[in-house]
Amino acid sequence: MKVKASVFRDVRISDYDYGLPDSRIAKYPLNKRDESKLLVYRGGKITDARFSGLPEYLPDGSLMIFNNTKVIQARLHFRKATGAQIEIFCLEPHFPNDYQLNFRQTRRCSWVCLVGNLKKWKEGDLVKELDVNGQPVAFKARRIQTNGDFHAVEFEWNDPDITFSELLEIAGELPVPPYLNRDAEEQDKQAYQTVYSKIEGSVAAPTAGLHFTPEVFDSLAGKGIKTAEVTLHVGAGTFRPVKTEKVKDHVMHSEFISVTKEVIEQLLDHKGKIIAVGTTSVRTLESLYCMGQILEKEDSPIEPGVSQWQPYECGADKDLSVKEALSNIIKYLDRNDLESLVAETRMIIAPGYVYRIVDGIITNFHQPGSTLLLLVSAFVAGNDPECGNWKTIYKHALDNGYRFLSYGDSSLLLKE
Repeated sequence: MKVKASVFRDVRISDYDYGLPDSRIAKYPLNKRDESKLLVYRGGKITDARFSGLPEYLPDGSLMIFNNTKVIQARLHFRKATGAQIEIFCLEPHFPNDYQLNFRQTRRCSWVCLVGNLKKWKEGDLVKELDVNGQPVAFKARRIQTNGDFHAVEFEWNDPDITFSELLEIAGELPVPPYLNRDAEEQDKQAYQTVYSKIEGSVAAPTAGLHFTPEVFDSLAGKGIKTAEVTLHVGAGTFRPVKTEKVKDHVMHSEFISVTKEVIEQLLDHKGKIIAVGTTSVRTLESLYCMGQILEKEDSPIEPGVSQWQPYECGADKDLSVKEALSNIIKYLDRNDLESLVAETRMIIAPGYVYRIVDGIITNFHQPGSTLLLLVSAFVAGNDPECGNWKTIYKHALDNGYRFLSYGDSSLLLKE
């Protein structure tokens, strides 16, 4: 079934607003992750449960896809000689532009950043004196390029035995969401990471995964539920509210994704339902379908990626099956002797979008008027953009004591 962008481009963001009292925003996590509430939405019916009981609500033979990204301590604070404090929020690598290579740099690297109190930093270097294992280290920052609200900042330090990753651990602060209205605390270093986080790069946690515990994974295995991992590094766009009146005017941020050939083959061979853990996994999986269309030709681009509107424009001449799309990715990887598909996606999912790969979503309750709420609405509404099922779900959550946003409770959304 072909999706037409015109179906939802005129969707008004105000139609996806709702009243969220500050008292319903979870400012801190529960002591035990899997004791959170779980709202199960299936076939138009809602069931209240505990997250620890998740396995009993999943279809038999499901494959669950997790995002194994790890949140970095991306906020850096520098103080000028005048006393002015400058905050540098690292978003994504600038040079080297590969995450892992950048994190391994010694002496120098650069990042695309947001800068707080920019008016106080007209020029010159910022310097932060650090104590690293009893040795003084001078950590410097300088702006080298500006593009709108974003700035390329070069970092330099005088100890060749220290990597940039280690410097972030020492000097950085975990970027907890601004709607918590509090500074990061020591407990957040563990609480704001999933138990399966591995690959450094995100500036926000894939929060649906925060509910999982070793005990839940044991229960999933006991029911025969299979699992696999992908990587999507969450960007600052997660924190940015939609300020436009209509979806068509909103500009999506770019996010890095990496999926191994083994996982794509697993998706290709799987016969049961595919459950995405979090909206980041959703965007990764649905981006794969579009990339499968792009990579159908042997002269396809060496570095594939998905633009904001591409899912509604590519493959206009025919509608590929999921099997065909995933097979095209495997052929592309084989042609180029690659073991992983590495790309960027700016994909937006809004009411009217037809899901291709994802059969179920585990996700938290999102901010009013956010692109994440649009994604959820698109899933529960199917191909009817006028459907208001998300309102039923969110009203039930508000009326029944569910906690909202990053540290809040979650939902399991199933198509049938």
